[in-house]
Amino acid sequence: MSSVIISSAPLVTVQVSSSLNSFTAEKRLDRGMTLAELKGKLELVVGSPASCMDLKLFSIDNNFIQNLDQDDALLGSYPVDNGCRIHVIDKSGAQVGQFEDLSRVEKFELSDDAYEKRSESVRSFLKRNKMGKFNEEEASEKAAEQQRKLEEEKLAAETITTGSRCEVRAAGQPTKRGTVMYVGLTDFKPGYWVGIKYDEPLGKHNGSVEGKSYFECGPKYGAFVKPQHVVVGDFSEEDYGLDDEM
Repeated sequence: MSSVIISSAPLVTVQVSSSLNSFTAEKRLDRGMTLAELKGKLELVVGSPASCMDLKLFSIDNNFIQNLDQDDALLGSYPVDNGCRIHVIDKSGAQVGQFEDLSRVEKFELSDDAYEKRSESVRSFLKRNKMGKFNEEEASEKAAEQQRKLEEEKLAAETITTGSRCEVRAAGQPTKRGTVMYVGLTDFKPGYWVGIKYDEPLGKHNGSVEGKSYFECGPKYGAFVKPQHVVVGDFSEEDYGLDDEM
């Protein structure tokens, strides 16, 4: 019979491995628990039923020490030190990796109608407290602000005609000169936009955005800006020297 070893430290940190899984988990265990209690805790770690476990103890150097085979014995009565490994051998007949294959897990799905009926959901909380999209006053103010902004953009856009020379004056950016090539709504973003062909390659594209062509120009000569940043006038074409050979 193995000699009884009692450690003064109440907790011990061990590695837990299993014949069912490829991973190893680190656990802090109470030396005062019985092996039966230990198996109950290891169920959640390795997925094997406690009644179908055999436990083996290995040293820090991965050398086999002994079987942990007395369910009523205390963990601390075995030579379990920090860094040791407890290996769980499953006898339930489960396949290796069965508890790691997420494709086997049945996905929980809840219909929108069922979610609507739940009283403790995030949606019901927002409704009760009139927050987010359920705040009618805030939503109304936001919609009114968006409509006001759209009207301002429309009025500004109506003063700009295609073919006009212009300057683009945006805060924090240098003034750029070009020709107006497009005025109106777009598919890539809401609101009114002005398509500009710059005099030099200071833009972002060739007049096409997300696969749709709004106008034609050379690569990096095209850009879209908001109408309020465009000033139409008799601006001569400037040469920034960007195409000069060095």
